[in-house]
Amino acid sequence: MRLAGKVALITGAAQGIGEAVARRFAAEGATVFLADQKAAEGEALAVELAAGGGTARFLALDVRLEAQWVEALATVAKEAGRLDVLVSNAGLNIREPIERMSEASLDTMLAVNVKGPFLGIKHAIPLMRRGGGGTILLTSSICGLVGHRYTTEAYVMVKGALTLLAKSIAVRFAKENIRCNSVHPSTVETEQVREMMRDPERRAERVGEVPLGRLASVDDVASAFVYLASDEATFVNGVAFPIDGGLTAG
Repeated sequence: MRLAGKVALITGAAQGIGEAVARRFAAEGATVFLADQKAAEGEALAVELAAGGGTARFLALDVRLEAQWVEALATVAKEAGRLDVLVSNAGLNIREPIERMSEASLDTMLAVNVKGPFLGIKHAIPLMRRGGGGTILLTSSICGLVGHRYTTEAYVMVKGALTLLAKSIAVRFAKENIRCNSVHPSTVETEQVREMMRDPERRAERVGEVPLGRLASVDDVASAFVYLASDEATFVNGVAFPIDGGLTAG
């Protein structure tokens, strides 16, 4: 198993990409802490993973609140004694263009997508340091690499912030054996996206921009996280890793 013996905390783990990553991590032998605000879904996933032979525990976490980060990581330290992998995946997209975006919507986008990962890293680093190192992985987007014609400005802004946050952490903490990379999917075929793509023109629009001619699957993305969290990637640091079928290559 590629992640045997590793302890991971995954935010936004109750659905979508986070759920797929959690399932793969558990299957690869990691002890997984599932952090989310969706308690019913998170608890159910933890029970399912444990029933399948994995080791999983749900933690209620609002990534915007520093006190909850402190509590969550204290629980990890108490129950597992270490943290090897932080997957900062929780995020949201309020689809309001810049000229119509309210201040409240902007504050929410910044709090969840930028402040949340920042706080998680802030409080994960000391625990990783005590364990001799670790890996931090941030879920960004192709919108963290390029301006995207179909995506509103605020989302591009917050995902771009994660790209350079990852690089900053990578160069500063590498000497302590703490690596940091960002993962950049194109449109991923989650339940939420499938609902959004019921309009055939919209689906054709998104598929048409991908050279490989399809949307990313959650397994495509989860596979990248498994690799980057594993010992196979011990010399991969500060990388913006696209999972986009070639979209950003052109």
